[in-house]
Formats: sequence, C-alpha cells, structure tokens
Amino acid sequence: MAPSVSIIMPCYNAVAHLPGSVRSVLAQTFADWELIAVDDGSSDATLAWLQAQTDPRIRVVHQHNQGVSAARNAGLAQATGTCVAFLDADDTWHPDFLSRMHAALDARPDARPDAVLAYCGWQNLGQTGGRGEPFVPPDYETPEKTEALFARCRWPIHAVLARLDAVQAARGFEPGLKNAEDFALWLEVAIPSPIVRVPAVLAYYHFHNGVQASNDRARAAITHWRVQRRYLQRHPERFAHLGAERIRRLTDGELLLRGYESYWKRDIGAARQIFRVVMKEHYGSMADWKYMLPALLPESLHRWLIRALAGDVAGVEK
Repeated sequence: MAPSVSIIMPCYNAVAHLPGSVRSVLAQTFADWELIAVDDGSSDATLAWLQAQTDPRIRVVHQHNQGVSAARNAGLAQATGTCVAFLDADDTWHPDFLSRMHAALDARPDARPDAVLAYCGWQNLGQTGGRGEPFVPPDYETPEKTEALFARCRWPIHAVLARLDAVQAARGFEPGLKNAEDFALWLEVAIPSPIVRVPAVLAYYHFHNGVQASNDRARAAITHWRVQRRYLQRHPERFAHLGAERIRRLTDGELLLRGYESYWKRDIGAARQIFRVVMKEHYGSMADWKYMLPALLPESLHRWLIRALAGDVAGVEK
C-alpha cells in the first residue's frame, strides 16, 4: 500500500550531518511515510551509510553527480505518496511536522480541503549575530497572495508539505537553476491554488559555517530576479491587476533592496554585482543612483570611496 507522504532527501557528501536529519524523520509521530534518499554521486561515506539503514520505509537512489535539483527530481520520479516533503541532508524537523502538516492538507471540516500546499514556521540554527529567532510566517492566503509570494520566497523548502500531483504538474525543479529553484516551483504551485498555514515552528535550518560568500549572495539575488521575470512572461494574466509600476517595484525594486542589504552589511562585492544589474534596467531614484553609480568604478576605488565617506579605513569587507 502506498504511503501518504513521500519525503525526498538529496544527499551529496553529507555523511557528517545526514544521520541527524534521518533521525528527525524516524522520530516523526506520523509514521505513514517513505523516505527517498538520493545520493548525488557522493565521494564520502554517504551512500554506504544510507545503504546500511534497515528501516523498510527508507529507499536509496544513487546517481552520478547532477546537482540538487536533478537529485530532487530523481526522488520525485520514485515517489508514491499523495503528498511530498523535501528535507535536505543537514536539516531537521520537529517530531510533529508531518502530523500537523498532513492534517492541514487533509480534507476535513476544520481544514482547507482544496489546498495544494501547507507551510509552517521555522528556525535558523547556527547563525551568528542573534539571527536565529523562531519565525512563524503570516497567512498568505489573502487577496494580496500573488504579490506576497511573487516578491520573495516566503518559506524554506523543508517547511512545506505539498500535493505530489501539484508538484509533478509544475514539472518539479529546474536543473538549470543553481539558486531559487524552490522559489520557481512554489510560484507555479502556490500562486494559482489555495495554500494553508500551520502556525507553529516545525522546521529547523542548520547553518554550519555562518557565512555566505559574496558571489553566492549576488547570484542568489540575481537568479531570484530572473525567475520572477520569466514567471511574468509565462503568466502575465496573473499580474494585470497590479499595473506596470507595481510590477517593477516587485522585481527591479526587490533586487535593489537585495543590493542595499549587501551594501549595508559591507558585502561590497555582492552589492556591486546587484547594483549593476539594476542600473541596466534603468531603475531607481536619484538617491538610489548615488549609491549604485560607484559600482561602475574599479572595485578598489569604490571601496576607498566608501571608507573615505564613512571615515572608516577598516570597515569594508575585503
């Protein structure tokens, strides 16, 4: 008999953290699940560890290294549940994650029977600077849902339980995306169909180094923006009511905000990359361009200018 929930876990050189993630699945109070662990060509002991597991609900798929999106898609191809969840090999769930999320999607009088996706709160663990407070997102199933979900990815991938047929209808994850692949999927799944919130912190995202490289931060922001633009091209009818200026604020304006976030964190390398894209789109006020234009200077001169204006010769990230 097919399980109610298929859990997809992509694994790449993950043996250091994988046991904790699998333990959080085994500890679920909702037991009607299958775990499809996809080893994406690991060179460490990940595959051997997975193959040594004895719980019959755990299935192992092995493939040559193709990236996380291809690994998740390989898991989706093997999934037999009616619902699907995604858990990376270094993240964890609360023991009641599946129980509460499945109940939210279950067709009962106290649930939304036509919902295709449930999402919950989460907590970031291992970050520096006091940024790990638990967070429960608002209810996005409102008249402003399209705007809210289009502006930013509103939940981490492991804070979701979705209908498998809805994910498959959206064709899963795009292997060509190195960032924002989950954002692209949730746009297709969650904007046109009802979603439901579970107002509890049930998912945990584990940071292991606490630092995101400048190139990674810029690439994530720019890829997010490109996913937005492509979604607009595919589904213009879903945004006709917003008007051109509001759409620009949600796309170019959101990218500009990402540039400012990097700038004020003194990640000048990321800010420069993002600002250059925004300027190519001819977006921003005169005040914005005051911050963006120096990104056209050689980087060393740009950094010197920032230090000079701030009176700080040591405060800019190398």
